[in-house]
Amino acid sequence: MKTLDIKITKATTSKLETVDINNIPLGKAFTDHMFICDYEDGVWKDARVVPLDTIPTHPAAMALHYGQAIFEGMKATVDADGNPQLFRPADNAKRLNFSARRMGMQEIPEEIFVEGLKALVNIERNWIPKQDGSTLYLRPFMYADEPHIGMRAATHYKFIIIATPAGPFFKERIKLWAEKQYIRAAAGGTGEAKAAGNYAAAIRPTEIAKSNGYNQVLWLDAHEHKYIQEVGTMNIFFKIDGKFITPKLDGSVLDGITRKSVMTLLKDFGFDLTESRITIDEIIEAEKNGTLEEAFGTGTAVNIAMIESIGYDGGTIHVSDDNPIGEKVNNTLDGIKTGKVEDKFGWMLKVTK
Repeated sequence: MKTLDIKITKATTSKLETVDINNIPLGKAFTDHMFICDYEDGVWKDARVVPLDTIPTHPAAMALHYGQAIFEGMKATVDADGNPQLFRPADNAKRLNFSARRMGMQEIPEEIFVEGLKALVNIERNWIPKQDGSTLYLRPFMYADEPHIGMRAATHYKFIIIATPAGPFFKERIKLWAEKQYIRAAAGGTGEAKAAGNYAAAIRPTEIAKSNGYNQVLWLDAHEHKYIQEVGTMNIFFKIDGKFITPKLDGSVLDGITRKSVMTLLKDFGFDLTESRITIDEIIEAEKNGTLEEAFGTGTAVNIAMIESIGYDGGTIHVSDDNPIGEKVNNTLDGIKTGKVEDKFGWMLKVTK
């Protein structure tokens, strides 16, 4: 395959010396460059890395009016020799295109997605934090930038990748609120896609939960408000009576890259793992009979978020006081990403100069 031709325009100065990349929250500081590729006249063209800057946008850009906007989340780390690495980038490319199909958007060739990531990470390699638990978070996204007022699929799109150094997302164990009024996704909707609008709809109930002392929302199904879907922007795993269970992919649950990786690790550790529908009542019953052993959320930004408790119907479900398996999964994932643990599953892609 012919190597993708990417034009590189370097920034004349760097902001790197103005930030402490080993001690900064996610999304507060951005690197010096971004990758851009345009879809026009039926082709993807003009792949380029340029200095990070604002993007001129027509007020009739269709993403602003009809919501054709999707994104991915992933991380770059360095191995023991200081080489930048990407975690399962081809899986993210496939999922972005899955989201594109669901939203009626143009798919992007996997080569552009992966080579764009590699080009950006290569030029920003000094922005990758070296501290344990810290990473360079990468945000590939696509939106309709065609100026047009009318309900149809756009014919012009922009694919962009930006990057932000980030420390650990949740350092403490988290408390969830099981939401019964607002919903995250319904059958036939866009819950299995990483569409921007999905997350916009989650903002108000999440802010309400936080104002009441919780960290995130535990989302329940749209019809009966009893089947567990996700937690915040994460997939979720429960350990009950020595076995793990996670909600199955039913069109409303995101097919998380970290979720798939955790499933592989749990099976490799020797645990029984089931993908099935699970109700909040089952979790309550497991707590009552002493078989609820631990639970954790999984996602790119958080890696593994240990769950302490769940607020529901005016009461509290105490999950656990520790997460031994969650910690083992988290440490193994971090070890694979930093080269301290053997990558026997072939998940890492090294970025060379």
